[in-house]
Amino acid sequence: MSESTSASASDPLARIAELPGVGDAVAEARTLVDRLLGHRVLRRRSSDVSMESALRGAGASAALEGAEVSLDEIREGHVYDTRVKGALRVSGELGNLVDTWPRAPRQVLARLHTLAAADAVSEDALGRPRLAGERVEDPLGLGPAPAPEAAMARLEGLYALLGARTSVPALVTSALVHGELMAVRPFGWGDGLVARAAERLTLVERGLDPKSLVPSELGHQTLRDEYGPALRGYMGGTTEGVAEWVVYCCRAVRAGAQDSLATCEALKRG
Repeated sequence: MSESTSASASDPLARIAELPGVGDAVAEARTLVDRLLGHRVLRRRSSDVSMESALRGAGASAALEGAEVSLDEIREGHVYDTRVKGALRVSGELGNLVDTWPRAPRQVLARLHTLAAADAVSEDALGRPRLAGERVEDPLGLGPAPAPEAAMARLEGLYALLGARTSVPALVTSALVHGELMAVRPFGWGDGLVARAAERLTLVERGLDPKSLVPSELGHQTLRDEYGPALRGYMGGTTEGVAEWVVYCCRAVRAGAQDSLATCEALKRG
């Protein structure tokens, strides 16, 4: 047995990292994120870039749920859409959840949903998995979600993967987290807000973006015409579909990093 085959057998995520095109996409995204992390503006104004990234990411995530609001309106506090308010609450809390995420992902997801849906669902539905017969919102047109029992079984598999030791790049793990959460849509409302936040949380916790400078949510909005099709490909479960999803997510992270580089350049110019 080769070393690569042995690694794949002991680490299920390694099989995904080895799929065609994934390695190159990961390397390209990593190079751009490293370029961002090395920008000299961050020596003095890292917190400003992080705050702008959080704001832009929240606005983009809400837009992907169907909200219509400009960043100027958000900056001025003119926020009335439940999706925008939820996205902003989620974004503001992410930094406090980084350490808990690898140890208790179930609790973190419940917290994210509570923040995302506080103005949108009944109190008893906040943070708990959806029940049979409850409506599942589908702003991306992904099609029917699995029954609650099947969704919960699949989530248990995700929790196990998050708790296991892995040597695969953060970009691969974060793409899987995002894809699985969108595939099962565990809560029924705000699942996109939760999934995109969990992807970003994974990128921070696994060390790719330790200061949360990359608005990966904005990358998905930038590539929104590809977002739904890529997700449907992942949900199909084929090797090609999974590989294409991971490559797509790497491109979204690159787009987010490029946006924060533009923020850095704007700050440098004053």
